Amino acid sequence: MSSWGRLLLGSVVLLSGCTTAGRSAAPATPASAPTGCATRVEAGRLPDWADAGFTGDTRMPHVFGAKGEIVAVLFGHPLAVGRTEGPSNKILWVARPAATPSPDPAAPATLVITATLDGTTSRATREVAGGPGPSIVDLPQAGCWHLDLRWSGRTDTMDLVYVPA
Repeated sequence: MSSWGRLLLGSVVLLSGCTTAGRSAAPATPASAPTGCATRVEAGRLPDWADAGFTGDTRMPHVFGAKGEIVAVLFGHPLAVGRTEGPSNKILWVARPAATPSPDPAAPATLVITATLDGTTSRATREVAGGPGPSIVDLPQAGCWHLDLRWSGRTDTMDLVYVPA
C-alpha cells in the first residue's frame, strides 16, 4: 500500500472513532413540543426607528420580533430567573412605527405578553401598560420562552432565554 493509501486509511480509522454511531446526535423531543428556541440576541446597533432617546453608538443587546414589528432591548442581559443581585430583567420594548393606522383603533395600547415555556404547557402573561416601553419581565422558570406579543391591534412573536440566577 502506498504512503497516501496508508494516510487515507489511517484518517478514516481515526475519524470513525469520532462518530455518534449508536447515539442520537440531538435529544429526542415529544412530537407536540415546539422545535426549539429561535432567540438571537443581536449585539450590533439598534435600528434607527428603535434608537430614540439613546445617544452615540447605540449598541445594546436586543432581540427582534419574528415579523420585525418590535424589538426587545435587553438592559438586564442575560435575563435570569430568581435574580437577587445585579440588574433586573429590564426590557425596553420598541415598536416599529406603523405603516398604516391600527387595524382596530379601539384595540388597547397595552402590550400583552403571553409566554409559553418551550416543550411544556407552562404559560405566563405579563402586561406593559400604555404599550411598548420600559418594563421588568420576570418569568417563573429558566428556559426558552416563546412570546406572543399583542398591542394596538398589532402582533409579533419572539423567543427569549431566561437562565438560572
